[in-house]
Amino acid sequence: MDSKASTMNYAARTLAFVARFVVLGLAVAFIVGLFWPGSGSMLRSHLASVRPLAVAPMPDGPASYADAVAKAAPSVVNIYANKMVTEQPRELYSDPVLQRIFSVPTGPARTRRQQNLGSGVIVKEDGYVLTNNHVIANADDIQVLLYDGRVAKAQVVGSDEETDLAVLRVDAGNLPAIPMSEEGVKPRVGDVVLAIGNPFGIGQTVTMGIVSAIGRQLNLSSLENFIQTDAAINFGNSGGALVNAHGELVGINTSLIGQAVGAEGIGFAIPVSSAREVLDQIVQTGHVVRGWIGADYGAISISADSGLPSAARGVVVNEVSPGGPAARAGIQPRDVLLKLGSEDILDASDLRRHEASLKPGTAVEVSGLRNGAHFTASITPTQRPPTPMQPLRKVQ
Repeated sequence: MDSKASTMNYAARTLAFVARFVVLGLAVAFIVGLFWPGSGSMLRSHLASVRPLAVAPMPDGPASYADAVAKAAPSVVNIYANKMVTEQPRELYSDPVLQRIFSVPTGPARTRRQQNLGSGVIVKEDGYVLTNNHVIANADDIQVLLYDGRVAKAQVVGSDEETDLAVLRVDAGNLPAIPMSEEGVKPRVGDVVLAIGNPFGIGQTVTMGIVSAIGRQLNLSSLENFIQTDAAINFGNSGGALVNAHGELVGINTSLIGQAVGAEGIGFAIPVSSAREVLDQIVQTGHVVRGWIGADYGAISISADSGLPSAARGVVVNEVSPGGPAARAGIQPRDVLLKLGSEDILDASDLRRHEASLKPGTAVEVSGLRNGAHFTASITPTQRPPTPMQPLRKVQ
């Protein structure tokens, strides 16, 4: 019984304690309402404005690249390069040995027309078109199919085998020039790109991918600086446009590594910066002039006694051409070249590109190390002699 009474007394005390605080709260609210009548509405509006912090959603990429395509596609053309080929019919043998020994003409020579398919990009409104040299090489007749369905005859203004670029001139009006990415703005790995061209001659086609790598070299020429992409590039895409998500030209599609070697999604484009340099020279003079210092060079082999820091850049001279500009300037084998003019030399590829951009006849200072000691020399480059090209895996 005592336990029950104790429990009831505890409950009564608790209820009395709560009642006192309720009465006190009502009294305070009455006084506040009496002397500050608008405080209640102010408090309610303040509490209503307080909301939980929301996390801003990440911006999504565009749902469509149709605007970029609409901007660039009218400037991309289909190219049909025709040449006459003369063939001598010969009797065929299944055995290759007999084929070589007993193969004899079986009739008069026959002439047929051979056609190369490719693509091109209108880069100037007055009719200049960029394409690949291997698309139009040795062609007797070049026809260009414009975006609006017109067919125009094209003439070769000039070509450059080392970069595999050629410039055509089309005699037609109302030609839309493709917008180019700003000079000095380079594509980044991961950027979305669109390849526009004429694969297999089926008509203009757009494929999408990303920039997979930049500065890629395949050892086809000394001036390689390819953009690698996984955007589908097929036969007939050669000379077509590689554009960014804004429809601006970033490269000229030129080659691929095909499925014959088990590759998939490995295509290459010439950067627009290189294409612009070739275009400007060919339009102005009809050909490309490159500087030459007359030396063969390669990567530096760092050793403890080289006098170079472990992260050194530059090149080591392997060979000097007798009577060439480097020889006349006193450059010697095993010299380490660190700077050309005001530019640091990063590696052999970087120096080749800088060397090619030199103006023949204009002296430039080169500095480096010889037997661990600093030296400088003045080299007057000459025009670069023809360089034999290695076979290119083309995208006709």
